[in-house]
Amino acid sequence: MRFLLTFGALAAFQFSLVPFAVQAEDAKEPKGVKIELTAADNAALAKLRELGAMTLQVAQNDNRVEVAYHLSDGKIGNDHLAPLKGLKCVYSLNLRGTEVDDIGVAQLADTTGLVKLHLEKTKITDEALKHLTKLEHLEYLNVYGTEVTNAGLDTIVPMKNLKKIYIWQTKVDIDGVAKLKQARPDLKIIPDLVDDKKRAEQEAIRKAEDEKRMAEEAKKKAEEEAKKKAEEEAKKKAEEVKKKAEAEKKKAEEEAKKKAEADKKAADAKAAEEKPADGKKEAAADKKPEEPKADKPKEAAK
Repeated sequence: MRFLLTFGALAAFQFSLVPFAVQAEDAKEPKGVKIELTAADNAALAKLRELGAMTLQVAQNDNRVEVAYHLSDGKIGNDHLAPLKGLKCVYSLNLRGTEVDDIGVAQLADTTGLVKLHLEKTKITDEALKHLTKLEHLEYLNVYGTEVTNAGLDTIVPMKNLKKIYIWQTKVDIDGVAKLKQARPDLKIIPDLVDDKKRAEQEAIRKAEDEKRMAEEAKKKAEEEAKKKAEEEAKKKAEEVKKKAEAEKKKAEEEAKKKAEADKKAADAKAAEEKPADGKKEAAADKKPEEPKADKPKEAAK
């Protein structure tokens, strides 16, 4: 018993330490990245801000820079990318909805520090993706709403660090996605047209099975209701037949009773009619016959 209590107390003590361990783990800041910014880097960043870009340091312990043009006023084109050429400190670049095309993207080929690149809703084609193969640290690429095709996906296959690509509303089809998935099973493609098709097929099968099951249940219910209705109608008919038979029997009994009463009355009446005649006969039979009178002697002639 003493051992059990000790063991239980130890377990409780260890359990009480778990939240503190989790908090301590959560409290640890991710390992930062420190880059030595040169005067040229700072000048380039200043030029970007002058052209309308927003620049922001990634974190307190990470002095790489996020550059965003998508919130800038006015049109942003290829010329706005010139200061980025060869700039190693840029972690993220957002060009969403700008006028940038393949020529502008070519200026990013040496911006090798890029990890995230937003090119959605720009004027790029497959040609632009050829300029990105030097970006060995690129992990995120968004080409949503562009003219990129299956051929463009072939270009990004060698980019081993790429983890996620967005291809909504492009000219990429299910064959291009299937080919890329086979070449790069580790790459997350959004939307994954292959998986979407499988899910759609599975959903169609499930829906068909549900409809079949519902139809079978409806048929079974209809059959049960029809059977119940038939049984109720048969029962009702049987009750009607029984009532009719009972009514006919009662009627027959009443008629038989009336006939018997009528017959009795007739017999009584007949008996009553015959009784006086029989009485007269009995009276006649009881009456004594009169003795014949003797002839009186004729009186002598006077």
